[in-house]
Amino acid sequence: MAVASNRAGLLTRTNSTSFVKFIVVGGIGVVVNEALLLALQDVGLYLLYASALAIELSIVSNFFMNDLWTFKDRRSGRMSRRLATFNALMIVGLVVNIAVLDLGVADLRLTAAIANLFGIGVAFILRYALSIRYAWMRTEVIEERGLSL
Repeated sequence: MAVASNRAGLLTRTNSTSFVKFIVVGGIGVVVNEALLLALQDVGLYLLYASALAIELSIVSNFFMNDLWTFKDRRSGRMSRRLATFNALMIVGLVVNIAVLDLGVADLRLTAAIANLFGIGVAFILRYALSIRYAWMRTEVIEERGLSL
């Protein structure tokens, strides 16, 4: 039981508010991602390159919204370090998103926009878990673990 009490669950009372905010920011990120994907494809960029660029730009916009709103009470250290950490963690989601997009278009014959939405959905929970665990780790956890800011 001691192990369970030391580990914060994904949807504790404190995290449930940030989860809702993360969903709102994520929804805005979906619009950014989809609009950029379609615009980049319209100018002739190869689908997977367009997807990678659209995802990366939505990651950056999501970082700023999450940093200023969703996790403002969890910020510690320099913004540049949080951005670098968040971006590195979100690359995992980028890989998942692109893999699902490619599978959806190539094998399931979905449109790029629909396959991309599936990719975003699959990567969403992973991205939230990584965000609260590593990018916006609470200051007391950082101090408890002896980590530097």
